[in-house]
Amino acid sequence: MEGSSGPKPLSVYLYIPNIIGYIRILMNCVAFALCFSNKKIFAILYFVSFVSDGLDGWLARKFNQVSTFGAVLDMVTDRVSTACLLTVLSQIYRPGLIFLSLLALDIGSHWMQMYSTFLSGKASHKDVKDSTNWLFKAYYGHRPFMAFCCVGSEVVYIIFFLIAERQPESVINAFVSVIQRRLFLLLLFSLALFGWAIKQIINIIQMKTAADACVFYDMKRNQ
Repeated sequence: MEGSSGPKPLSVYLYIPNIIGYIRILMNCVAFALCFSNKKIFAILYFVSFVSDGLDGWLARKFNQVSTFGAVLDMVTDRVSTACLLTVLSQIYRPGLIFLSLLALDIGSHWMQMYSTFLSGKASHKDVKDSTNWLFKAYYGHRPFMAFCCVGSEVVYIIFFLIAERQPESVINAFVSVIQRRLFLLLLFSLALFGWAIKQIINIIQMKTAADACVFYDMKRNQ
């Protein structure tokens, strides 16, 4: 509207955290283009892109540039990059269904959580104050804990990608390979695996909670 004092659409697209989001997308594109020709470059680009999610969130709050577009951009970038890596792993390892199932759980739980958030009128899918599950509330209520689980999950996938020596590879053989290698790698993998396990539990809780919210919405609407 003419005379409006609010931010213009172009200015929102050019918010500093959103620009970082575009850079993250570009880094992921380059990473997956090189994933089979240069594993180390892929791992570096993918990891830096993922952890930059926390940086743009911090900058958004620091410069008061929080936007719905930025939040959606972050979530879509995270989900798509993880989905691409899990798809690659499903082609490297057997049974590939393990990684495809993890992909389905990740996408399904977040999509249902976003939709149930929309139905309940909440501003963010991370608003779980009314949840009765302590682990679910701890995950979304404490950023360092959530960051540990998310980063740990991605580190597990990166390690699996880096240690694959032949295709198709057995998941069990790869796991044993990690155990037999250097102590540092074993400790890193064990710590990351703990965060990965919590994140998968959260995904299951999230899907069930979101499904309940959709059912309660239908019940309330039909009364």
